[in-house]
This record gives sequence, C-alpha cells and structure tokens, in this order.
Amino acid sequence: MSRVRDVCVVGLGLIGGSVLRAAKAAGRTVWGAAQAEDAAKAEADGFTVLRLDEALERARREDALVVLAVPLPAVPDVLRKVRPGTRLTDVTSVKGPVADAVHRYAPEARFVGGHPMAGTSRSGWDASRADLFQNAAWVVTAEQSDDVLIDVITLAFDAGAHVVPTTPEEHDAAVARISHLPHVLAAVLAAVGADGGPLALALAAGSFGDGTRVAGSRPELVRAMCEGNRDALLGAVDDALGRLGAARGSLASTGGLAKTIDAGHEARLKLINQPERTPLTIDLTSPEAITALHSLGSRGGRIVALNGTTVKAEIS
Repeated sequence: MSRVRDVCVVGLGLIGGSVLRAAKAAGRTVWGAAQAEDAAKAEADGFTVLRLDEALERARREDALVVLAVPLPAVPDVLRKVRPGTRLTDVTSVKGPVADAVHRYAPEARFVGGHPMAGTSRSGWDASRADLFQNAAWVVTAEQSDDVLIDVITLAFDAGAHVVPTTPEEHDAAVARISHLPHVLAAVLAAVGADGGPLALALAAGSFGDGTRVAGSRPELVRAMCEGNRDALLGAVDDALGRLGAARGSLASTGGLAKTIDAGHEARLKLINQPERTPLTIDLTSPEAITALHSLGSRGGRIVALNGTTVKAEIS
C-alpha cells in the first residue's frame, strides 16, 4: 500500500486551488506553482507557492504527487519540465489530449489522468474552496493498476469525492454531452435572451438564470475546454441540432412540442431518480483490474472506498 503523498499543484485557479485547499485540510503537506496573481493570493492565505521549476524539483525529491491544473493550452509547457519518474495526475476537463501530451512531452512520468466533476462559474484562487469536491464524481483514467492509481484515488477521497474509472475516450464522449455542450447551449441561450432587448432581460427569471449560469465562466477557459474536445463535441452538437430541428419542424407543422418536452422530462427523471446500487469489490493487484475498472465506469459505477489494494465499488 502506498503512503499518503505530499501534493504539489501546478495551477491555482478554481480547481487547482480547491485541490490544494482540500489536500491541506486532509492533513497533507502541500505546495503549489501558479501565475503571479493567484500565487500572491495563495501565499497571502498561508500556502507555500514556488516557481514552477522549484515546485517540480521538490516533488521529485520528496516523491510527491503532482497535480496538473492548468488550462489545456498550457499543458505541454508544464509537461516539458516534469522530471522522469514523477507521480503525475491532472484535473483537466478533457482526457484524450492530455494523455497524448503526456506521452509526447513527459513519457517517463508515472501518469494517471483525473477530472473532478465540480466547479462554479467563478474562477481564480478567490473562488477556490476546500469543500468544492464533496460528493462529486472524480474521474480517473489509468493504463495500469499501480500505486500511482492508489495515490489518485486516495486524493479524491480526501477531497470528499467518489471515483469513477473510465478510459480517456469514453470520458471525453460523455463530458461532451453533459459538460461541454451545456456551455455551448448556455452561450446560445444567453445571446438569444439578450437579443430580446431590455424587456426580455427584465423578465428573465429562474429558468433563464439556471440555463445560462455557466455562460458567466471566463470565455478563454470555456473555449480551451470545448475546443480541446472538438471531435466529441461535434457529435453532441449534431445530436442537439437534430433534436432542435425536429422540435422546430413539429412546432411549425402541428403546433405541438410533446415529443421534445416529454423526452426531456423523462431524461431529467433518470438523472434525479437513479436506481439503487449494488456493492462489489475489485482487487487492484489482479491482472484484470483495469478491465474491471473500465467496465465499472462504463456501467455508471463508482468507487466509494479503498482498503489497501482492494476497492469497494457500487454499480446500478
């Protein structure tokens, strides 16, 4: 069983800052690296912030877990500085491009991908908080079962999350539909509402506010996230356009929207009324562990506890 690792977080915005805070709250030794504004604010709050080279060298020396928490376009520049053998994970919103970048720029790092499914429309260190990941799903993508996988699972549990194992490809296809498409639709909805003029905005209430909340996120972060998952997002947009086209056709021809509204209502009920879960265990030392983990995630399962090298999981 691996020891509890010190944690080095590179990038101290909303997600990275929250990882740093959560790890410290769990009793870990932590330090970070960040751009000047977030670095100064984190230091003012009592956290150790080093230059990137110093932070990564300390991580190598102390065999810490490095958490990559920078926007996707900045990932290659950081990876070029990662030392061979470094225990490495990330919290980036796409997994395929990050895995490709690790293989290209830091092939000797010991990498397990990660993505906590939590956030707000705010950004930066000031928006971060230690409890951001409570009860959230934390994705892990691993090519092999070893102690770095256990390190990442343990970090997720320390942050209050449960773990969903999957592959980069399945992750990116899923988040295109439930994360990236909502950002695109929120942008469209916000623009359509604003085009209605002052009266429309004066009348805007809960449904408009809920539907456009994520449009308040920093545009450059949303672009990096959505454009980084281009192929999967195109498929999700096509699906949405097909459904909108069908709704328009029905509204224009018969005046009815029953099929569209009923399908959406049924889908929402599936989200809020998920079936009871059945417990099972997976031995991470088994040769079939990775296959079992990927199957668990594909079926909507999750890891809820770790006992040595055995995980307790739940599946619908």
